[in-house]
Amino acid sequence: MAVKNRQIDLDNHLFAELERLGDESLTDEQLEKEIERAKAVSAVAKQINTSRANSLKATEYLDRATVNHPKLPEGF
Repeated sequence: MAVKNRQIDLDNHLFAELERLGDESLTDEQLEKEIERAKAVSAVAKQINTSRANSLKATEYLDRATVNHPKLPEGF
């Protein structure tokens, strides 16, 4: 199964959220909702990055254990 989203997509989502948080035209209520959304986005991003780090570590271990150089996991 091909990976649809790449690291750059996650980066773009995070920076878009940062821009929304900095929007000075938001009402207090809108800002509060955006803060909650940012917390959710941050939690998901953390899990994605942890998963990618683990995949990269596994690839590094395989690289040390084999003569052939394995490809990076999809999404990198």
